[in-house]
Amino acid sequence: MNSKYVLLGGLYFVQGMPYGLQSGLLPIYLRSVGLSFTKISFTKMLYLPWVLKMLWAPLVDQYHTKQAWLMFSMSGLVLACLACATMSPETNFLPVAVLLLLMNFFASVQDIAVDGVAVRLLGQEEIGYGNTIQVVAYKLGSVLAGGGLLTLMHLLGWGVLFLLLATIYLLAILYVWSAPELQFTLGRPSQDGQPRARTFNPWRILQELFHVPGTLWTAGFVLLYKLGEQGATTMFPLFLLDHGFSTQQLGFWNGVVAMVFSIAGSSLGGQLMSKQRRPLSLLKALLLLRFCSLNLQTFLVFIYDDGVSLFKGAAILSICVQHFIGGLITTLAFSTMMQCTQRADGSIQATHYSFLATLEVLGKLAFSTFVGSIVDWLGFVSSFCCFLFLSFTSVLYVLNVPPGGS
Repeated sequence: MNSKYVLLGGLYFVQGMPYGLQSGLLPIYLRSVGLSFTKISFTKMLYLPWVLKMLWAPLVDQYHTKQAWLMFSMSGLVLACLACATMSPETNFLPVAVLLLLMNFFASVQDIAVDGVAVRLLGQEEIGYGNTIQVVAYKLGSVLAGGGLLTLMHLLGWGVLFLLLATIYLLAILYVWSAPELQFTLGRPSQDGQPRARTFNPWRILQELFHVPGTLWTAGFVLLYKLGEQGATTMFPLFLLDHGFSTQQLGFWNGVVAMVFSIAGSSLGGQLMSKQRRPLSLLKALLLLRFCSLNLQTFLVFIYDDGVSLFKGAAILSICVQHFIGGLITTLAFSTMMQCTQRADGSIQATHYSFLATLEVLGKLAFSTFVGSIVDWLGFVSSFCCFLFLSFTSVLYVLNVPPGGS
């Protein structure tokens, strides 16, 4: 396999672990000890560094090597994991929350550096495969930390879990230190061949970002496209937890099996992208398909009966279908983002991609933070109707793309 694909796969794999830990393991663990949906949703605030990463993206873009930033970020992750291994969330919830917040900060720095490496290394004809590796490797890391470790947590315990994560990060540091593909200093020079003056003026940076063709439309798309899906994928497992599923069952079906379907969808999305290289036409069909699938899941919430095994099978099938379609859409969405970023001046490409990725996280995070309150207030049935409406808005948005808008 191409060495740059191996490098990107390894980096995105370790980058996915903090997300899997906090999105897959933490909510189910907290619900199993009796916390309300509102309190569980507010743990999404731990993702705040992902929303704020544009503040330090210019630093990563303009100073030192991407290799240096990767070494710094993963060293921080090792230390945070070792500290978490010494504490229990039941008795030290606030210190553990602070450490998880720090893990997200270091992971966000790593994300900026890895995205800068990807934008530089991948040619136009490699975007489809590159984004497939990005999404699949990230999800594999998420599966390991969120699904696999949740399934084994009753055997391993909290401390051993974080020691394993620290060991993985140490191995990643050794790999980054020896990777020849990372032996460069900054991003590509500016398009006129002259060194670009360093700037941290936020207004000037934003002007440069939005001057890139297609940025405004792409920014709106990444804010919207996941909202309905995010609500459903966050709350449906908790709906099942309240209707007879155990944490071990959800760790296996939602944390492992569903992620396999998601990875399969992402891989297929990369194959389709590499052949067509025009993700928008595919996105139109897939967003409509996702809307239809979410209709079926909402209907299942309406009629679900704990005592009927057929409904349990239908629920598992619904989770797998949603993750498969979601995987397809995610790869194509990230390909759209990268195509837009490659139109930017080489000296701001990492910042531009980080800007779009920040908006993508912001759209999901802002909604996820309050989705538990919506369920506590409206109940599952009405909440899933809201998710349907949000899913349909993304269909309308893509169907009305302006000429040259992306």
